[in-house]
Amino acid sequence: MLRTATFAALFLVSSLSFSAHAWNRLEATRFATLPPGTAHPEGIAIDSAGNVYVADFEVNRAAGPGHVVVFDNSGRLLRVLNVLGSSNLLLGLDFHRFGSRASDVELLVIDFGAKNVLRVDPRTGASTIFTTIPGGAAAGPNALTFDPAGNVYISDSFQGIIWQTAPTGGAATVWAQSPLLTTTGVPPFGANGLAFNRSHAALFVANTGNDTIVKIPVATRTAEVFTNSINGADGLAIDEQDNIWVCANQADEIVVVDQTGRAIAKLGDFDGLSQDGAPVGLLFPASLAFRGGFVYVTNLSLDLRLFGFNAVDAQWAAAVQRHTVARLPMHLPPIRGLR
Repeated sequence: MLRTATFAALFLVSSLSFSAHAWNRLEATRFATLPPGTAHPEGIAIDSAGNVYVADFEVNRAAGPGHVVVFDNSGRLLRVLNVLGSSNLLLGLDFHRFGSRASDVELLVIDFGAKNVLRVDPRTGASTIFTTIPGGAAAGPNALTFDPAGNVYISDSFQGIIWQTAPTGGAATVWAQSPLLTTTGVPPFGANGLAFNRSHAALFVANTGNDTIVKIPVATRTAEVFTNSINGADGLAIDEQDNIWVCANQADEIVVVDQTGRAIAKLGDFDGLSQDGAPVGLLFPASLAFRGGFVYVTNLSLDLRLFGFNAVDAQWAAAVQRHTVARLPMHLPPIRGLR
């Protein structure tokens, strides 16, 4: 009996020691639940008060208007914006500073279905066109980011282009274009999430179908593959240490890579559906945003069979009844051998 107890104690200590240095995924918990009549949260942004805005890619509806769902910093539903004049297919959104005054901030929302970017009133949902993406039906506007001057950069998943507009909007011009920003893979989206590094010397872009992160130096605008093998690289954000956080939508996880492209964390996972039919953890995570020591993640929960592509999580996504936003601590666990 003593030997058995001693062996069990040693095994426990050994297991705890190992787990402290292995991938510690941390648990993605439910932050908020979308109300009935809204579904498939994709883009996410957080305002200066900590309110969380989520844009819906509502493939379950035939027409607009699309919805932006707003929660307070505790996950309580504040309001649902009917984005007037929009399609039902909204993607990236963010708060854009276009001037020096405190009031010079606007909410921009990508309308994938209408191929444009909208200015949206964050209280009423009233909208006007900020820019229209050239290319007609061939265009695929997906995500957006900004430089320190307030210029706006928009990824085009289908044409392999990063578009740029002035801070006031208007005509979009080609800032960078490359075959590295297109794809023939699955999911069938090329250039997706994008963000500048802290020095604004390079723009990093997720290519979803190619499972890559593409780096575009500002000085040359010549795209190069930065790192590979992030399964369904989707939303992307960069922290204060220049680590790149990426939604791996086909692996149901967040992958964090350092400035060399080396993985330093894999966070979250999918653990089935809850009793109310909501994802437990992450299911087709699409976009992420940082706030107050946490990273907030949209669970798109998209059944790719709707687009003719089977996927390992497609049947789980089809079974979802309640759509959610998840949250994880912005903590990177230690890894054995990391220098």
